[in-house]
Amino acid sequence: MKYLILKHYRGGPGHPGMDYTPMDQWKPAEVDAHMQFISDFASRLQDTGEFVDSQALSTAGAFVRFDGEGRPPVTDGPFAETKDLIAGWMIVDVESWDRAVELAGELSASPGAGGEPIGEWLEVRPFLTGVPGNTE
Repeated sequence: MKYLILKHYRGGPGHPGMDYTPMDQWKPAEVDAHMQFISDFASRLQDTGEFVDSQALSTAGAFVRFDGEGRPPVTDGPFAETKDLIAGWMIVDVESWDRAVELAGELSASPGAGGEPIGEWLEVRPFLTGVPGNTE
């Protein structure tokens, strides 16, 4: 079963006021340590066959929607945009929900500002396997 692990770098359930120092305010060595932790984590999952892919996301982006033939409007708000919420993601292919949660817990300990584990809330979501309501 494949799961998407979303990195938010924000508070989460039970910790709505928790805030993380934005990565662009970290010292270069802190950013390097964080990225190395994630790279080492992904390498370990490659060795176990559980890694599928991961990407960090840029803060650039816009909302686009259909607004008639040849007129896709583009806007930078006023929406709660994923660029403000999602910093990156990892896809894992594991045997169970419990394993996906275990891995997300480990990834949550990546170091942040000051070298301390971030303890960030990560969102874990299973991939949809089939169309809801389709019995064929």
